[in-house]
Amino acid sequence: MAAPPHTQDKLPGDFLWGFATASFQIEGSTDADGRGKSIWDDFAKQPGKTLDGRDGDVATDSYRRWQADLDLLVAYGVRSYRFSLAWSRIIPLGGRADPVNEAGIRWYSDFIDALLERGIVPFVTIYHWDLPQALHNRYGGWLNKDEIVQDYVRYSRVCFERFGDRVKHWLTMNEPWCISVLGYGRGVFAPGRSSDRMRSPEGDSSTEPWIAGHSVILAHAHAVQLYRSEFKAAQGGQIGITLNGDWALPYDDSPQNIAAAQHALDVAIGWFADPIYLGYYPAYLHEMLGARLPAFTPEELAVVKGSSDFYGMNTYTTNLCKAGGEDEFQGRAEYTFTRPDGTQLGTQAHCAWLQDYPQGFRELLNYLYKRYRKPIYVTENGFAVKDENSMSIEQALADADRVQYFRGACQSVLAAVREDGVDVRAYFAWSLLDNFEWADGYVTRFGLTYVDYETQERFPKDSAKFVCQWFKEHIEPEEKEDEDKRRDEPVTVEQRPGAASRGTSSTLGSAKAAPASKQNGDAHSSNGRARRTRKSPIARLTAYVSAFLGGL
Repeated sequence: MAAPPHTQDKLPGDFLWGFATASFQIEGSTDADGRGKSIWDDFAKQPGKTLDGRDGDVATDSYRRWQADLDLLVAYGVRSYRFSLAWSRIIPLGGRADPVNEAGIRWYSDFIDALLERGIVPFVTIYHWDLPQALHNRYGGWLNKDEIVQDYVRYSRVCFERFGDRVKHWLTMNEPWCISVLGYGRGVFAPGRSSDRMRSPEGDSSTEPWIAGHSVILAHAHAVQLYRSEFKAAQGGQIGITLNGDWALPYDDSPQNIAAAQHALDVAIGWFADPIYLGYYPAYLHEMLGARLPAFTPEELAVVKGSSDFYGMNTYTTNLCKAGGEDEFQGRAEYTFTRPDGTQLGTQAHCAWLQDYPQGFRELLNYLYKRYRKPIYVTENGFAVKDENSMSIEQALADADRVQYFRGACQSVLAAVREDGVDVRAYFAWSLLDNFEWADGYVTRFGLTYVDYETQERFPKDSAKFVCQWFKEHIEPEEKEDEDKRRDEPVTVEQRPGAASRGTSSTLGSAKAAPASKQNGDAHSSNGRARRTRKSPIARLTAYVSAFLGGL
């Protein structure tokens, strides 16, 4: 009898897993090498905009400490790393007629080369909330559809031209709901516009979020159209969008609460997913908003529909939904974690909006796959342990609640794939590092790696050990021929647009390791040896990680 094609307790051999970050949350060096300001630079410095009053000028200093972060990824044994490009590092003023910053191109090019050199697949987000400040000042940013779409498409073109020979996984946008609602509705994220005059001197929460969201959809769709028409055939990559959205459960079996849960999903997910995958806004948005909901022209809709090769899924929790709420951004549903019998849905995180409920993750995977029929890439999923920032480092590293969260999430992915038939192809834990958590500043920690913000030292938490071990044990071995090709095939750099010079070397496999003395000072030095033979210049970090992971 022939062997079965797979075992029930393992994911397919080509399953991608790793960690995710975002440029503004980790890079720091906000005035280095010609970078322009993003909308978060000055916003975070305004009193009251972050919980601890701190900004992103240093973050985790990853622009300078990038090789240490690569050492960490190698030690963890990840297959892929999701990170974002900073628009204002690449085009400081952002616009389609503004100059490209070659120093920024060179830094990202070197970083991509270094990932490939170590056998790590780059999974690149083009936009993760850090709009160039100049575009907001010039015409209102996402509120000006005609201008922002053209500028975003030109920015995307530069990314495809300079990095697309090596990047095969593109995300156009991260979480349009957050861009629109938190930036232009609630006003808690940059640019901080809101009808609440205690929070913002200008803005209209009844109209601007829906306008901004419409612009984001169109910018995404036109960038995808550009990639497919001019780059995909030669570069062979795939491109899509990643949407946030948590599972919604009815508070009880009453018809009104069942409807409330669907309304919550329509606004949290359907607002963006339905036009992109199905070709129309959800009926409930039309019912709720009327003339305030922007309309697509037939020409626009032809570009929007089908403009994602996959479903990029960011999710964190499950909400119980009751009818009768007034918040349009929640579909006029009330959210709660308290069941009718008074018990809590799951373990409470540091964030008020997050509890651990792995069953909901599995149900959401099934809902998305059945509704949109696209392969799913879980591009963010994570947990912030309650009061972790006030713990000693030793206490924080023993993050049992986060381990529990990832145990449930990983098992949910496996069950959805093997038992439910859901096509899930990747999982990225949020986040590689503790980092600047937007309006929360540095108080909330989502990292699987602890960062001492005084010294910038990195320490793996128990959750990092768990996730690495789980994927080591639950992915089928790759076919040897495919694995050898993926790891060993040299990547030529001599004629790449934007690739930094490496002397006479023509392949990444022969690049020399940067000396330890230059680890944090030379952002453009060559990276280390190939993954199989390279020794980290950060001996202390590597020794610590190796001992912690116990030879994973």
